[in-house]
Amino acid sequence: MQEDFLHHIWQYRKFACIQLFTVQGEALQILHPGKYLQQAGPDFFNAQLRIGNQQWAGNVEIHLRSSDWYLHHHQNDPAYHNVILHVVWEHDAEVFRKDNSEIPVLELKTYVDKELLGNYLSLSSFKSWIYCEKDLPAIDSFVFKNWQERLFFERLERKAMPMIARLRQNENDWEATLFCFLAKNFGLNTNGDSFFSMADSIPFSVIRKEKFEVENLEALFFGRAGLLTEDKQDVYYGDLQSRWQYLSEKHQLKSVFVEPLHFFKLRPDNFPTVRLAQLAQLYHQRNNLFSIVTTAETVSELYAVFDVKVSDYWQTHYQFDKESPKKRKGLTSAFIDLLIVNTIIPLRFVYAKHLGKEVAEELMGFLEAIAPEKNAVVDKFSGFGITVENALDSQTLLQLKNEYCNHKKCLQCGIGIELLKK
Repeated sequence: MQEDFLHHIWQYRKFACIQLFTVQGEALQILHPGKYLQQAGPDFFNAQLRIGNQQWAGNVEIHLRSSDWYLHHHQNDPAYHNVILHVVWEHDAEVFRKDNSEIPVLELKTYVDKELLGNYLSLSSFKSWIYCEKDLPAIDSFVFKNWQERLFFERLERKAMPMIARLRQNENDWEATLFCFLAKNFGLNTNGDSFFSMADSIPFSVIRKEKFEVENLEALFFGRAGLLTEDKQDVYYGDLQSRWQYLSEKHQLKSVFVEPLHFFKLRPDNFPTVRLAQLAQLYHQRNNLFSIVTTAETVSELYAVFDVKVSDYWQTHYQFDKESPKKRKGLTSAFIDLLIVNTIIPLRFVYAKHLGKEVAEELMGFLEAIAPEKNAVVDKFSGFGITVENALDSQTLLQLKNEYCNHKKCLQCGIGIELLKK
């Protein structure tokens, strides 16, 4: 048993609350269980209780056993001097405050319904992947959809946080912020951080000035990413080298460290050279990209925005000095979906909050029009009978697995709480 189960029981009074008695034999009435803090100090703040004939206001601490009070050294911590009730599953030791007054104790195991306890033990028993895997198909669809919506906004808020931080740093330059996060997602998981550092180290005013020649953008991106430092016979490589040297001096670009880019285990179409060339074409061909992606009304419009191919050189190369059969190397619909899900939708969310607009239904509509991601997590949930029809489904399942299942937060999860009721 974990303490979070006891927190849940106390917070929502999931036990027989009539005719309660402390282990000291005094009648106990819960007027208010207190505020669940989930931080350092007592578990519940400012509870309102009647113990015996006296009303108390103060904090409540919860442990599996009374002796845990001493195991955690609470007797020496001033933060616990105002504890008015010690709630435990099993009482195995008297507990005293620093002034030697005894703290009243409520032993929960005598008041908790056996069926609720059985449900909890079943939910928290070991499974091969997640605790509730065998019970998922039994969850009411209305409950699941409501929890799914909550998960969507949690994930959206998490993705929005670094964007908000970047906006603060660049004085609300929305175009520059979009550039940084588009670059990160062009780099995928393997090179995303390096692409972000590359984009962040080039003032967006430079991109605005040099976007009219795609070779200048390629020179800036490849040069800053550390891909123009060798001696090669390739004529195009030499041209980009010269442009990079000229542009870095012209715009007084300071030297910065960017993590080396990785090619190993990547499909050729995902090589960082190809992705940087595609990013250069995007900014060469599209003016006011931020305005375009934040006003697009359909996914089809966004697909059209990102319908770009690489320059002539990169149609016959994956790396410098190594010619390959000609290929357009445009952005695939699956790759554009990733850009929409991980960059465009979070940024539209942040921008709407900035304007004080409500766009929840709109953003969910975008995700519902996009195919679900294909990965091991989504496949597992599908195997348990969960229907995954679109990106809204897959995104919320990723949030569920990463933020709840992986951390065993069943009692903070809408599904886990529903299973406890059953």
